[in-house]
Amino acid sequence: MPQNVRCDLAVEAREMLTEMQGTRHEIPGVSMESEDIDGLIHITRVHVTSKEGADALLKEPGRYITAEMPARFYGQQEIYETMCRVCAKELQSITCRYLTDENDSVLVIGLGNWNITADALGPKVIHSLMITRHLKEYIPDEIDEGIRPVSAIAPGVLGLTGVETGEIVKGLVDRIKPKLVIAIDALCSRRVERVNTTIQFSDTGITPGEGVGNKRQALNRDTLGVPVIAIGVPTVVDAATIAGDSINWVIRRLRSEAETARPLYRFLEDLEGEDKYALIRESIKPAFGNFIVAPKEVDSVIDDISRVIANGINIALHKGIGLSDVDRYR
Repeated sequence: MPQNVRCDLAVEAREMLTEMQGTRHEIPGVSMESEDIDGLIHITRVHVTSKEGADALLKEPGRYITAEMPARFYGQQEIYETMCRVCAKELQSITCRYLTDENDSVLVIGLGNWNITADALGPKVIHSLMITRHLKEYIPDEIDEGIRPVSAIAPGVLGLTGVETGEIVKGLVDRIKPKLVIAIDALCSRRVERVNTTIQFSDTGITPGEGVGNKRQALNRDTLGVPVIAIGVPTVVDAATIAGDSINWVIRRLRSEAETARPLYRFLEDLEGEDKYALIRESIKPAFGNFIVAPKEVDSVIDDISRVIANGINIALHKGIGLSDVDRYR
């Protein structure tokens, strides 16, 4: 199961803010902006700057960015390259606040279980990264200008190592003293349509396992002593979410065909998202338990998205590096 931050952090922040603004309820200390790129990729940026805004959205103060991509972009080179550049640009917009010199070191953490395809996003990103810390230390004269010292690790999960991921990362941070940590993980989506179609960024850190009820030690500035940027992709969805979305689709269909709105339809539609999710989850738990589903094409999708994120990180961290250069440092 994905060891993920709470499901769809960036998207939830956007949707909650959109709903409140739709009712003309402005939240002090919260701003949102959107951008469409080439008519294919939609970017939403939510910035929470005050405690009041954080309490209203139930999010930590910080930046939440969502890049929504076409559901079937895989294998299309032009869209793939655009996604890499978008990922790099959005990541740079966050990292520039913490990285002021090209010699500032970055530690990248690939969270997840490499034995489970849907949870292998983090380790696969690590496999495609430009790892340069050792090169900068041992052969600095052979390295191009603008190459930043980057180190990386895929620490596995508690069930494989017997060691908390937070303990491993904390030990590394104390030893190599990076200026910034970037953590990549798979998420459990709260909407079926989001699976494998969004890349989410935040500068508030990450809590492995929280989204599937397996909460582990948080990775953030408080626990590690350095800023932590989280990158996540919803790769799976649970049975309660599938059932909830299916109910919503059925209700819309029935309402469109019914002559009058029946009380049952209104009752189900008026249920808050979390209340509806909790009701469905409790109803199906005896039959299915904590049932998690991944799309059948998950193998190829994880490969493609991991390369997008890895190249986005490579371009964002190394000045002057583009898509044509990254293979030289793998």
